[in-house]
Amino acid sequence: MTEKKSTTQDLEKVLKEIGDKIEELVKKGADAGSDAKEEIDKKIKDLKENKTSLEAEFKKGKEILEREFKERSDDFKPKLEESKGFLKEGLKQLGLAFKALFGKKKS
Repeated sequence: MTEKKSTTQDLEKVLKEIGDKIEELVKKGADAGSDAKEEIDKKIKDLKENKTSLEAEFKKGKEILEREFKERSDDFKPKLEESKGFLKEGLKQLGLAFKALFGKKKS
């Protein structure tokens, strides 16, 4: 789970950096001449559309990953509880075996 969070946090960081770069281009475009400004405006529009697409794909992937994790963890919970019961019973039996083995008094 930690690795998943790390990866999604990294992707969110990259998307934020892309947004920051777009804002930086917007500021530079405001200072540019008319020909350059048109070119920069077109690039900014393309970048914003791509960023929006990336964010949508990221969100969709994140939802799928979270749903898959929840489904898998729901599948494993009963098995984990059953295993925990077996472990407790095994430890109990081991304790009884030690009592029987070392608890005998010599006559």
